[in-house]
Amino acid sequence: MKITDLTHLIDTDMPVFPGTEPPIFKKANTFEKDGFREAKITMYSHTGTHIDAPAHMLSYGSYLDKLNIEHFIGKATILDFSSEEIELIDIDRLKQYEATIKNVEFIIIKTGWSEYWGSKKYYEAFPSLTEQSAKWLTKFNLKGIGIDAISIDNIKSTTFAVHKILMQKDIIIIENLTNLDSIGNQYFILSIMPLKNKDADGSPIRAISIENISGDFD
Repeated sequence: MKITDLTHLIDTDMPVFPGTEPPIFKKANTFEKDGFREAKITMYSHTGTHIDAPAHMLSYGSYLDKLNIEHFIGKATILDFSSEEIELIDIDRLKQYEATIKNVEFIIIKTGWSEYWGSKKYYEAFPSLTEQSAKWLTKFNLKGIGIDAISIDNIKSTTFAVHKILMQKDIIIIENLTNLDSIGNQYFILSIMPLKNKDADGSPIRAISIENISGDFD
């Protein structure tokens, strides 16, 4: 098996969604004072590589802790748009992957934007789904959709329509993925385990891919 970490490092200088405070790490206990180390961490539930629960944007949506543990692991594939100079991914661009999407539980939209992590460009003009594309994707048996950018909606969106369309079908959204170039197989296992806290509208995750080095997972 080949295991790849798809998660950005959480630190005080990391990119966060505009208007959100960065995480704070406070040394609560030290060796010098207490004989052990422990930190107090303060951060938003959608910090770094994270999952959006349906409850994030739907008043009646499911919280992460109400979803079965199987909702956070499954067969996945990457839809690669990193070589295309586009800002919106329409249905015609998705349809070329239709047969592949039918075979998986997760899709990851590869934009190439993780390359710009830590720079101003990370927030600008990354490819995102149209509302029509999101509606089309809901006809498949998907547990989740991920992206290597800060949002699955256009950064200028104020309604977050793509989020809401997917969430209505309990499709969780994974944002700020990285290291997608390290995945070589068409199909792999994606694990995106969240923290198990009550009424979780979202959670930072440790996202990993698991590849069968002798071939694809069928």
